[in-house]
Amino acid sequence: MKLYLSEGNPQCMKVLAAVELTGAKCDIHHAHPEERIVPTLSRPVLPVLQPSVGVHLFMPNAICRYLFELSGQEASSQTDQWLEWEATELQPALMQALHLSVLQAKRTEAAEALEGPLRFLEQSLSKKPTAFLTAETATVADIVLWGALYPILSDASFLPGDSQHVAAWFERVTALPACQAAAGSILNEKGGKAALRGFVQRQPVPHTQRRDAQPCSQPEENSSEHEMTEEEIQAAEETWRRQVADFPAPAERQHPILPQEGHQNVLITSALPYVNNVPHLGNIIGCVLSADVFARYGRLRGWNVLFVCGTDEYGTATENKAREEGLTPREICDKYHKVHADIYSWFQIDFDYFGRTTTDQQTEIAQDIFWRLHQHGFLVSDMVDQLRCENCERFLADRFVEGVCPHCRYPEARGDQCDKCGRLINAVELKDPQCKVCRQTPVVRSSKHLFLDLPKLESQLDQWLDQSMSSGNWTSNARHITRSWLRDGLKPRCITRDLQWGTPVPHPDFSGKVFYVWFDAPIGYLSITANYTDQWEKWWKNPKQVELYNFMAKDNVPFHSVVFPCSLLGAQDNYTLVNNLIATEYLNYEDTKFSKSRGVGVFGDMAKDTGIPADVWRFYLLYLRPEGQDSAFSWSDMALKNNSELLNNLGNFVNRAGMFVTKFFDGCVPEMVLQQEDLRLLAQVGWELRQYIQLLDRVRIRDALKCILNISRHGNQYIQMNEPWKKIKGGSQDRQRASTVTGVSVNVACLLSAMLQPYMPTVSATICAQLRAPPNCADAMLRGAGAFICTLPCGHRIGTISPLFQKLEADQIEALRKEFGGQQAQAPPKASDTPPAPTGSVGNGTDPERAKRLEKEVAEQGDKVRVLKTQKAEKNVITVEVTKLLELKKQLAVAEGRDPEPVPQKGKKK
Repeated sequence: MKLYLSEGNPQCMKVLAAVELTGAKCDIHHAHPEERIVPTLSRPVLPVLQPSVGVHLFMPNAICRYLFELSGQEASSQTDQWLEWEATELQPALMQALHLSVLQAKRTEAAEALEGPLRFLEQSLSKKPTAFLTAETATVADIVLWGALYPILSDASFLPGDSQHVAAWFERVTALPACQAAAGSILNEKGGKAALRGFVQRQPVPHTQRRDAQPCSQPEENSSEHEMTEEEIQAAEETWRRQVADFPAPAERQHPILPQEGHQNVLITSALPYVNNVPHLGNIIGCVLSADVFARYGRLRGWNVLFVCGTDEYGTATENKAREEGLTPREICDKYHKVHADIYSWFQIDFDYFGRTTTDQQTEIAQDIFWRLHQHGFLVSDMVDQLRCENCERFLADRFVEGVCPHCRYPEARGDQCDKCGRLINAVELKDPQCKVCRQTPVVRSSKHLFLDLPKLESQLDQWLDQSMSSGNWTSNARHITRSWLRDGLKPRCITRDLQWGTPVPHPDFSGKVFYVWFDAPIGYLSITANYTDQWEKWWKNPKQVELYNFMAKDNVPFHSVVFPCSLLGAQDNYTLVNNLIATEYLNYEDTKFSKSRGVGVFGDMAKDTGIPADVWRFYLLYLRPEGQDSAFSWSDMALKNNSELLNNLGNFVNRAGMFVTKFFDGCVPEMVLQQEDLRLLAQVGWELRQYIQLLDRVRIRDALKCILNISRHGNQYIQMNEPWKKIKGGSQDRQRASTVTGVSVNVACLLSAMLQPYMPTVSATICAQLRAPPNCADAMLRGAGAFICTLPCGHRIGTISPLFQKLEADQIEALRKEFGGQQAQAPPKASDTPPAPTGSVGNGTDPERAKRLEKEVAEQGDKVRVLKTQKAEKNVITVEVTKLLELKKQLAVAEGRDPEPVPQKGKKK
């Protein structure tokens, strides 16, 4: 095994400690933090464990767990809970503390950031009879938590005075020789502090932590919750007694939806998916699903919401796809627009309108903006060197050129931008460029084009950005990416292309050209709205009354925060500009990237064939939504979350509450005589509801979901402590207690149905139907600051109760993992991928001249394979080139037939 580490990285320290403690045999390599070890990832990541050739583990906790299991130490369920807590709750607080202490020297604030997690750890350790977290000897849980906390707790002054158990545990783990060796190697006194500072600087700016947290499915004795004050309890009782009938019935959506005077008018867009690509799970969570949750939530809050999206349909990719399938570009767009619409419908994405960009309105609006920019002097012309593929007989759009980044040497940079360093690139600047269609080397040709004069608009843009970022909600990555673009100064941006399938440039000097997709595509938001209603300008030319939210993945940020706003600012037509730019990080698949061609990962058109309901897919994607850093889809983790959070936590609580009403009280909600314990639960649930609203108002979608799970966890604990199934068999006092607990529980279940509506609409509707909840219950509880009221009073008759979720079995999950694991990528290369076999017949004798030529080709192909391995290219790419090399060696051995076509390609996958 090979283990790649870097100095100053606490995640590397925990892994190295695991190696030392388990005695695992590893070749340890110290890598530069920016070195790209895992070829399938678009960014560098450390630590990395390579158990075998082509296999990489790069999640620190997973590496530690693997090493312990390799030594025969299986992780218990309690250990897994600690690992999950460390990753989901401790790490965000820890990164905030490190950012404050290491970069800003704010020790007091850093200690406050860790106060909640450390208090929870102290409470848990105080109840442990064992010397370590789960046993008398250190387990993977101890190593993982110790490695995470070491940069902070190695300075004892950070620990609160009442954390004796944490201090004693930390000293015990630190005293282990394995941990001392790891700390000395990664965070040594000589250069460790500077290296740690560099590590923290490379991390995304952390969000502020909002509350104490505990491991999911942690036993109830370990619960750590918000302490309720008497004032909160009294307020919860008063709120509970409000009548649901006092709240208006929910209003039905009336189309077209238009801004209304005096209302909160919210316009929501999701980045337009390119029509030619079937969206994978990462595309879905990054754009449409996140936007859908927020749109549904906004409607429940009583906002006047319009949610639009559509397919981006112009460009070279459409032309090529049409050629491949023997269709016209229009026919290919019609075909794949329906594919997208069907996928989003299955995922229950509730657009107000899902349109497309190949419309008359798109042409009209794009050309109007163009002429306004021209009129105000924000367009300039220049000769442009472009790449043209002579084999394909066309100029190449940026997305169809790939080569080595001239700035950071990343080998898979696109023709417009490098995914690794984020720098803008002109395609002709790429080293070793290739046409991604045919893999031939393009040639440079000159053509006259139009540019948006971004430097001339920079002061306007900067002024608007200051105002928008200060008053709106921009995710930290959106702010960082935007500012990094501005830091080096803007440059003119080409807005035209020598293509056929696109919006025509109306200027007579540029006839035959079309608008470049990143000038044209964002205008699709406007034209799609115009196809929805001819009063579209009430949304898009109304900045004083409309609040605009853009949802996207981080790679789309510059075009929505710089290029498109400059187009609208330069048009000087009172356009609505984005107030809130919500960008996610990337979602990976297991330990690699999604790839349709290699059959790796779940794509939108495949999800429904798994037999897993759409709401479960929605839940899991939203549970691991990559808000602050990249995350990874995992089949085993999906099963774990389904079985623990949905089945055993949420579903178990709702089912028990309803079944008690049916079984013990003939289907009618019983009388509730509230005691102090019940009021405390009402206050705790009400507090979680208010947190949920505050978080979703700030588009903290993943964190708000945890509030729902916290409420059902409180509900399960409440039922378990009161045991209504036993008390119903007792005396009158016990029966009254069973009655109260059942009535309160079924009302908590009704609240959960309302809070689930943005996340799991079918499950929400199912709960409402089973409880026969009033149609206005969600509106009543989610307006304003949030109000947990008694929506199901005594005497309310509920419907038939049935389970909400099914268990995902291990064999089912393993079968799905294999189905979507890309086995076909390991199949032998197609015949077309290898040099052609000899076709000439020259007898069985040798051919010295032929052999001489083949020797040269073998040498060249061997050099190529070595370069790919040095660059750590994808395994399947190397496999293809090795196969070519072996074939050439065979031909050299027999030296017969005609020459192959020796065009050594320096590219990547076919």
